[in-house]
Amino acid sequence: MRKKAKEQGTSACCHHQRKPWFKEPLYWVSLTIFLTLIVHWGSIFFIGKSFLQPLFEKFWQYLKLTWWAIGLGFLIGGLINIFVPEELMIKLLGKRKRSILTAVLLGFLASACSHGILAIAVSLFKKGASTAATLAFLLAAPWANLAITILLLAFFGWNALFIIGGALLIAILAGLIFQLLEKKGIIESNKKEFLNPKKVESWHWPGWFNLSKDLLSSSWSLAKMILWWIFLGLFLASILGSYIPEAFFHRFFGPSFWGMLSTLAFASIIEICSEGSAPMAFELWQKTGAFGNVFVFLMAGVATDFTEIGIVFTNIGKKAALALILVTIPLVLLLGFLFNNLL
Repeated sequence: MRKKAKEQGTSACCHHQRKPWFKEPLYWVSLTIFLTLIVHWGSIFFIGKSFLQPLFEKFWQYLKLTWWAIGLGFLIGGLINIFVPEELMIKLLGKRKRSILTAVLLGFLASACSHGILAIAVSLFKKGASTAATLAFLLAAPWANLAITILLLAFFGWNALFIIGGALLIAILAGLIFQLLEKKGIIESNKKEFLNPKKVESWHWPGWFNLSKDLLSSSWSLAKMILWWIFLGLFLASILGSYIPEAFFHRFFGPSFWGMLSTLAFASIIEICSEGSAPMAFELWQKTGAFGNVFVFLMAGVATDFTEIGIVFTNIGKKAALALILVTIPLVLLLGFLFNNLL
C-alpha cells in the first residue's frame, strides 16, 4: 500500500511524469535567476554599481518573507499525496447530492498549482464526475488548498482568509448554479456513470525511514511542478516593484470598477500558476492598497485564463466553458467590489 500511495501521490495529485533534468522548468528558471545575479555582481565588480540592485533587494525581501511558507507547503502537500489516495477522492465525489461541497473540500486537499489542478479536474471528469462538481473543484483548488493558504498567510497575514473564504464561497455558489444548469441541460452533462472505485485499502505504517523517503520523494515531485512558478512569480513581482512607478498602478489598477476590469484583463493573459501569482498580487496590494483588485487578479487565473477555458472547452464542452466565464466573473467582480469598499 505504501508503494501504491507513493505512486498516487506523484501521479494522481501532481500528474508529474519523470523527465530528463534539462526538460524541468525549475532548473532553467533557477539558472536564469542565477545568471542574472552573476550579471549583477559583475556590474558591481567592474563599474561599482548595478541597475539590478533594486531587483535583487526586492527578491531577497520576498524570499525572507516566504521561505518558511514554501517549505511548509511542500511538506503538507507531500503528506497529503501519501495519505489521501485517489480512490478516496473519487469515492467521495460520487455522492451526487453533496457533490458540490465535496468537490470544494477535495479542492482544499488537492495540493497542486492551478495548472496541476487542471489535470486532476479532467481526470475526475473522465472518471464520471459531474460537470458542476468538476468546475467547482477547479474554482476552489488553486486558492483554497492548504499549501497556497500558508503562502497567502505569509504575504497577506490574516487578510489572506478573505481570499480563501471568497474562493470557497464563489466555488460553492458557482457550483450550485452549474448544477442547476446541468440538470436543465443548458450546459453539457457527463454521460458517463461514475466508476465505483476499488475499496480503499487500509494504510499500514511503513516505518520512519520508508515514510521519510516517500515524503521526500513526494514533496520533491511537488516542488518540481510548483517551485519554478514561485521563483518566476517572485522574480516578476520584484521587477514590478522595482522598476514600474507606483503612479502607474494607481492609474490603471486602482480601487475602482475600471481598475478591477483592467486587473481582470491583465490577469487573463498572464500564464502564471497560483503560487506564482501570489507574490505579484502582493506587490499589487502594496502599490495600490486595493484588496478587491488583488482578489480579482487571483481569481481570474481560473475564471478567465485562456488555458483553463481551453481545457474546459475541449474536455467538457463549449457551453460549460462559456458558463464558467459568465457565472464566475460577476461573482468575482462583486466580491472584489465589496472587498475594496469594506477592507
